[in-house]
Amino acid sequence: MAAAAAAPAPSRKTETYTDTKRRDDVRGANIAAARAVSDAVRTSLGPRGMDKMICSGDQEVIITNDGATIVSRMALVQPAARMLAELSRSQDAAAGDGTTTVVVLAGSLLRRAQSLLSAGAHPTAAADALHRLSTRAVEILHAMAIPIELSDRESLVKSASTALNSKVVSQYSTLLSPLAVDAALSVVDPAHPDLLDLRDIRIVKKLGGTVDDTELVRGLIFDKKASHAAGGPTRMENAKIAVIQFQISPPKTDIEQSVIVSDYAQMDRILREERNYILGMVKKIRAAGCNVLLIQKSILRDAVTELSLHYLAKAKILVVKDVERDEIEFITKTLNCLPIANIEHFRTDKLGYADLVEEVSVGEGKVVKITGIKDMGRTATVLVRGSNQLVIDEAERSLHDALCVIRCLVNKRFMIAGGGAPEIEMSMQLAAWAKELQGMESYCIKEFAEALEVIPYTLAENAGLNPISIVTELRNRHARGEKNAGINVRKGQITNILEENVVQPLLVSTSAITLACECVRMILKIDDIVTVR
Repeated sequence: MAAAAAAPAPSRKTETYTDTKRRDDVRGANIAAARAVSDAVRTSLGPRGMDKMICSGDQEVIITNDGATIVSRMALVQPAARMLAELSRSQDAAAGDGTTTVVVLAGSLLRRAQSLLSAGAHPTAAADALHRLSTRAVEILHAMAIPIELSDRESLVKSASTALNSKVVSQYSTLLSPLAVDAALSVVDPAHPDLLDLRDIRIVKKLGGTVDDTELVRGLIFDKKASHAAGGPTRMENAKIAVIQFQISPPKTDIEQSVIVSDYAQMDRILREERNYILGMVKKIRAAGCNVLLIQKSILRDAVTELSLHYLAKAKILVVKDVERDEIEFITKTLNCLPIANIEHFRTDKLGYADLVEEVSVGEGKVVKITGIKDMGRTATVLVRGSNQLVIDEAERSLHDALCVIRCLVNKRFMIAGGGAPEIEMSMQLAAWAKELQGMESYCIKEFAEALEVIPYTLAENAGLNPISIVTELRNRHARGEKNAGINVRKGQITNILEENVVQPLLVSTSAITLACECVRMILKIDDIVTVR
């Protein structure tokens, strides 16, 4: 008993064992889920990337290789995997292009992070190193960038072509690139030369023909027919156009009620009142000199009735009905007119003027075309054609990416070489910088610098080249000081990529690296998932 009492008390300084297995499991599961998303889109990177066929539950089919579209359509359950979908969406909002690149980059960084964690590195140390790496990488990219002017149309077309080369409609890039550049430059306001609002460019899709028939229209196009009721006009020269938001139909009471008519005299009186009411409205419209009427779709009651269309046709007024509410702002900006909310406010000064409004046949259907608009606002309309709906949808997405590339160049007027050149240059300069640092940070940055090589590696792999020999050759060229050496997919070798006109906006690369690093840092810092019932 005394001997037991005399035994020394256990030392307080001994390290207590803490079980970190659960944290490691959660982190591992998050990284595995995010990498699975990255691997799914990896094969669609670059000009020789494969396309994905996405089938939804309601039999809708989409064929695309746009990273943002693929990832956003995936039914992701794991929260970390959903973070990669949001990462792709952020890149789409920030730059519009590089949505596949950013997901592949994040997946590669996570793979390296996992090997660092299994080697004993602390997640916080890895996350901090990644933050420093992203800052330094952006500086390297800025040093490589080439300044451009918006007047240099050829450079803008080259950038748009590079964005389109990886799409399903790449064979039409010679048509779509100049079209996208002209559309974008026509809406840039000289008062704000560094702003480009893509909402000022409207894309109208029409089935029939091929993508070759796609055109830029200096005016407006409505994907609907003019009203043919009672033989109304379908062509109007020297048009005076009104955009109305009220209904040309008999009024309804605000509350639900019924009117009981007991004899024919009362019935005749009601019909006569309706006729006089509508006729009065049509006369006011005609008195203002209006001869083209664009009528907003109405929810409460019919915007127009057979009777009102009859009177409008007699007054020789061309009618386009069921104009969507969200199109009104674009239409009024283009026509330089004001929307009219009440018949009492119908005045000449609220009208828009155009040389010609006509209904034209396009493919299987008809569209209403307004051209020669006086004092036209800074907007553009693109009519996209295609042999089937899948091609048209993909052409629209590709055109959006090309427009986004030009928006990037308007916001930040620098270009950078493509073809994996900036990634290899960053990888080599960051690896050299890691040697100057000390301790764990140096080790982490060296590891993450190698992760950037995934882009040229994947480009070579998707093009059917030998990725190891191509990336090794690329490193050699960059070590010799050839900053713009990149993978020429068409020739299957390393060339000066600027001479091949493979260029992209600086903003695409800088936002891809910063967003990918930010997302990976966030995933690394999660050590537990708490479900709340």
